[in-house]
Amino acid sequence: MNVLIFLVTYIGEHRAPTGEPEVLRAWANEFMLTPIRPQLWQFISYAFLHGSFMHIFGNMYFLYMFGNSVNDRLGNVGYLCFYLAGSIIAGLGHFAFSNSPVLGASGAVAAVTGAYLVLFPKSVITVIYWFFIIGTIEVPAFWFIGLKLIVIDNLIVQTAANVAYDAHLTGYAFGIISIYLLLVLHLQEHEPQDLAIVLKQWYRRRKYKSAVSQGFDPFSGSTETTKKVRAKTRDTKKAHQQKINDQQIKHLRGEIGKNVTERNLPEAARIYAELLELDPGHVMPRQYQLDIANQLMSECKWQLSAQAYEGFMKHYENAEYAEQVELMLGILYSRYLDKPALAAKYFKQAREKLHDPGQIRLCEAELAKLREKGH
Repeated sequence: MNVLIFLVTYIGEHRAPTGEPEVLRAWANEFMLTPIRPQLWQFISYAFLHGSFMHIFGNMYFLYMFGNSVNDRLGNVGYLCFYLAGSIIAGLGHFAFSNSPVLGASGAVAAVTGAYLVLFPKSVITVIYWFFIIGTIEVPAFWFIGLKLIVIDNLIVQTAANVAYDAHLTGYAFGIISIYLLLVLHLQEHEPQDLAIVLKQWYRRRKYKSAVSQGFDPFSGSTETTKKVRAKTRDTKKAHQQKINDQQIKHLRGEIGKNVTERNLPEAARIYAELLELDPGHVMPRQYQLDIANQLMSECKWQLSAQAYEGFMKHYENAEYAEQVELMLGILYSRYLDKPALAAKYFKQAREKLHDPGQIRLCEAELAKLREKGH
């Protein structure tokens, strides 16, 4: 939608009759956020306007980089509401500190980027550098977003002209604070690698180290009195076992996330197989699930890979590459697992969504083979 609106409203920089430079069609100027005479709709509409090809390319690049993962965690409706709220809050930040008209999705994208920092602080981002030589370096998201994008680009180095730094900073703040509060208040499901869990673990380690370093002093005495509390025990054997299973699942999820982040996919796939023994329907975040399923497929573990792909389709049926996953399931059930009914189902679903002629022909050929066998 951002790209479509850009193509409709952008006409390239030219001089208006007043002598001022303009980049939008005359009717589109009313949709920019103008702090001097703001209209309510402008706090959303400004985020869908852009002033150049590089402007929209930069915003859409970062939105694609961080937005898909945030969308997976919040869901489609939640993500849309969050994105629009980020636009409004960033617009209010600009309105509070500047009188200049503003346009662009930067504030909303900053909110999404801040949300990514909270939800995936330990994920690794590959950064290209150019310093005498060209190379890449992997940087944890927490440092790349927190230090580079927020502190350096928007607090220390405010040299670029016509950049709404206030909108950016307000967007980042909204994204970080709102998502962190959702996690703390348990309104958003936790993952082992999110910032709330990371900070909680850090606090526990700090508290433990402090206690150990202080040691035990038998001569210090204690003025605190203890109060006996009578507690009723309701824990049954079944509930106790369930608690142990939940702890094991949480631990395994954390190990899987750690190994996927470090690109140790064979180990992540091995641990995922253990996880399925405890919870056969368990599903990881979208990209983790897809990476693990692909790894199991490459290891010729047909049943486990099919189970992982099935979990992906059950939870992320509208995700990008879903038709590719359906094609893989069709191949697995047709060639390796001898489940022709399921194979036909997935080949038909994939054929309706695929665009590659070769893959479409593959679906039709496999369906023809199944029909010849009477399926």
